Amino acid sequence: MSRHYFVLAAIFIVAIALAAGGSPALARNDATGKSWDNQESAPAVEIHGFAESSGSARLVGDATTSRDYPLGKARLRLDIAHYADRAEATLKLDFVRDAITREDVFSIRRAIVGAHVATWLDVRAGRQVLTWGTGDLLFLNDLFPKDFQSFFTGEDDEFLKAPADAIKLSGYFGAFNVDVVWSPTFEPDRYIDGTKLSFFSPSAGRRVSAETMGNAVHAITPDQTLENSEVYVRFYRTVGSAEVALYGYRGFTKEPVAFHQAAGLPTFSRRNSGGASLRGNLLGGIASIEGAYYDSENDRNGTNPFIPNSQVRGVVGYEKEIVKEFTVGLQYYAELTTDYDSLLAHSPWPAWEPDEVRQLVTGRVSWWLKQQTLLLSAFGFISPNAGDSHWRFSTSLKWSDNVTFVLGSNLMFGNQWTFFGQLHNNSNAYLRLRYAF
Repeated sequence: MSRHYFVLAAIFIVAIALAAGGSPALARNDATGKSWDNQESAPAVEIHGFAESSGSARLVGDATTSRDYPLGKARLRLDIAHYADRAEATLKLDFVRDAITREDVFSIRRAIVGAHVATWLDVRAGRQVLTWGTGDLLFLNDLFPKDFQSFFTGEDDEFLKAPADAIKLSGYFGAFNVDVVWSPTFEPDRYIDGTKLSFFSPSAGRRVSAETMGNAVHAITPDQTLENSEVYVRFYRTVGSAEVALYGYRGFTKEPVAFHQAAGLPTFSRRNSGGASLRGNLLGGIASIEGAYYDSENDRNGTNPFIPNSQVRGVVGYEKEIVKEFTVGLQYYAELTTDYDSLLAHSPWPAWEPDEVRQLVTGRVSWWLKQQTLLLSAFGFISPNAGDSHWRFSTSLKWSDNVTFVLGSNLMFGNQWTFFGQLHNNSNAYLRLRYAF
């Protein structure tokens, strides 16, 4: 099924639901499945949204591009929602003028119809943003699509999570709960392709951009067939004050990290994954641990240098409010590449391969001031063995109930062949102004 027909069908059903009206709204279903019960009356149709202007400027010269501004957008968002006794219909529509690509874009961030089918089953279908897992900006079992171009250019963190066409079934049972998500067509990450951000190319041996390459990165995507659809599964339950979860996924790498030799183009390879997480209270804060195994189905022996090896990934984290309105969070992340000796033996660029165990330490500091109208925040990724880092600083001021200013920066450091170091010339300062209605 084409994703376009899937989206159009969802919009058609939403339009019918909104036109039909219905009984007073009920609270929407949340992840626990406990909030469909009648709680309070609300308008049959709710309309909200915002207008936002955002832009960023490079802080470091980049010889690969003539563009000094990786971000320049004007966005109008409309949120339309209708909640009935046992159903919901919601739309999130974005109208965007992109000054960098000089494009006018209409995008559907959400187009969902949902129903409380039974006491133990909820269904949601359409275009939606999905997420799970315990990591703070580190995603192990959350393999839903991401937008890394927005993340590194200064857009709101909301846009790091990209939408996908999917059907989500949520079942609630005595011993456990389960979420099953099926995407009929593969939805990749919105990866760095050279249009707004330069990156390191092993084949060229240097940083490149769409200007130096002559065009943006073009990848071969899997055919839109049922065989290539994606399936996500999560089993979870609460034990005391802790939440335990098991995860599974069948699909593809979300970025084109494989290479199609015959076509001479990057592509996506098969990936299966399984994992688990635990999150709960500890010493007045919240502790978490999560692990995942990535099975590279097309190269389980690690002998093909054009297909990524299997990996084991893990992260432990802790977050605590040190004093009122001042919160600190720490994480340690490790990524083990299996069959590493085989990778080095067959790689055309062994000197530029990441370490067998890539390590990351992250820290987050959040400080609310002036009756929670001013937020100072900092987030840092540091790799002690790769020697690269990414620092995110922001100041958010809620000027009024409707107006918010955000000033921040993305700073990347390291050797040009490392994950964050390749983005050094994209280091930027950004400004966002939002009017909500």
